[in-house]
Amino acid sequence: MTQQQTPALELRDLRKSFGKTEIIRGANMVVRPGERVAIIGPNGAGKSTLFNLISGRFEPTSGDVLLDGRRINGKKPYEINRMGLSRSFQITNIFPKLSVFENLRCGVLWSLGYKYTLFRFLADLDDANDRAEELMRMIHLDRKRDVLAMNLTYAEQRALEIGITIAGGAHVVLLDEPTAGMSKSETSRFIDLIREVTVGKTLLTVEHDMGVVFGLADRIAVVVYGEVIAFDTPDAVRANARVQEAYLGSLEAQQTAEH
Repeated sequence: MTQQQTPALELRDLRKSFGKTEIIRGANMVVRPGERVAIIGPNGAGKSTLFNLISGRFEPTSGDVLLDGRRINGKKPYEINRMGLSRSFQITNIFPKLSVFENLRCGVLWSLGYKYTLFRFLADLDDANDRAEELMRMIHLDRKRDVLAMNLTYAEQRALEIGITIAGGAHVVLLDEPTAGMSKSETSRFIDLIREVTVGKTLLTVEHDMGVVFGLADRIAVVVYGEVIAFDTPDAVRANARVQEAYLGSLEAQQTAEH
């Protein structure tokens, strides 16, 4: 990142407490435009809380979140979304009784300037329809155009959610455990999809699958007990003694035991 280049996302001494319990304890992170960052850490480390702080679902107890250099603390999630940040969730969040096409068209309307109007038929909105068709091809669901979202496979529903997440044109995308519950073959295809649809965008993802993490991320942020204890390239994180002691060593032992 050059001196003139503004970070896509920056956390400055970010803290979050619930009552007397401090969950996020002074997180600092600078994410470059176009960078792919994976956030890893043990269960209960505060990863989802960090996502909720960034996306506006929670307000920080102290510290700052900056999007393109602009402080977004206290803004509503929809306001942050309109500034160019969008996120998915651990639990698939789609419109089950709408078709694939209708789900995606809903996602593009606001970004194309269609706000609150009762006097236009959606079928007449050529730009919205064209963008929805483009997104369907991008997420490889064009053959499922008129299928209700509730009738898609789990992996297809996750793909649709990513389509909705990027539909509004966000340049910073947060994906919360995108491959959870998928088979190895589904995960492999899904990672290819994530790479494809986030070209030119800044990506933050929470992920437990180390194969996904080390294969996808430019840099990895390791969160332990609400602190970012390392934020570096995959090779540097893998070799970091503190990370090995706090997380990777115990994770590898657990995975060995499972197999």
